[in-house]
Amino acid sequence: MSREKVLKTKMHHSFGDNMLAVVCYIIFALCALICIYPFYYIFINTISANDLSARGVILFWPKGLHFKNYLSALRIDGLFQAAKISVLRTIIGTVGTVGASAFLGFMFTQDNMWHRKLWYRLVVATMYFNAGIIPWYLTMRNLHLTNNFWGYIFPAVVSPFYIILTKTFVESVPKELQEAAQIDGAGIMKIFFKVMLPVIKPIMATVAIFSAVNQWNSFQDTLLLVTDTKLYPLQFILYQYLNQASSLAGLANTNNSASMAAAVATSQTPTSVRMTVTIIVVIPIILVYPIFQRYFVKGIMIGAVKG
Repeated sequence: MSREKVLKTKMHHSFGDNMLAVVCYIIFALCALICIYPFYYIFINTISANDLSARGVILFWPKGLHFKNYLSALRIDGLFQAAKISVLRTIIGTVGTVGASAFLGFMFTQDNMWHRKLWYRLVVATMYFNAGIIPWYLTMRNLHLTNNFWGYIFPAVVSPFYIILTKTFVESVPKELQEAAQIDGAGIMKIFFKVMLPVIKPIMATVAIFSAVNQWNSFQDTLLLVTDTKLYPLQFILYQYLNQASSLAGLANTNNSASMAAAVATSQTPTSVRMTVTIIVVIPIILVYPIFQRYFVKGIMIGAVKG
């Protein structure tokens, strides 16, 4: 038999359609620029001459290029310990939150769970009502979670918003999968680990992104619960640096052995300290985001539409 030729039809766009597309691309490009420029502005100020950066003349292009700000920032005491705490709380907290959200979201879809609707409503109610900071602090103190690393982890493990997202996603999975596993004799835990976990990876990745960003950026719990400097995370160090940038700039200058000729351009200023530490704190979480990007859109859309 002779091979049939396939006619390729081209869509003809009118002049108005083309102009609308151009306008949309321009608007999206401007929105992207508005989002990217603050990070770019901070970065070029960290690698520019510090005296120019302090005067606010670095707007679009770096001047007096150097990288001594990063070397000076890394010499400041406590930075590596704070990075260790931030990484640990982000990893452990994210794993705990994702695991609890996946399991509870799954259990709240099981008809044979004892008083399922009651427990679900009690969990959701905590999104709208809370006792306030003082009762929360007293509870944390009575549980011996002040000046304790686990004070960063336990309060964030059960999150109503993430549980709702996961539950809605689980409800979109065909029930025939669970029914087939039950017929084969699988119990509830085996169904969860063997059947559900592989299926709900998109929403778990979405929860992981949200939880990781929250854990990495959090510092208010440190402000309320922690006085031990060994438990300070990077964000709290950044908070301190923003308030004490002048003294830290002097400390960094004391630790530097730069030549007098380059002292004016590379000596630390409050502006250089603020911006350099900001970049150091922000970059890690930005680099993690693309890893989960392919799951993010699918997970948040399915988890938000149904139910």
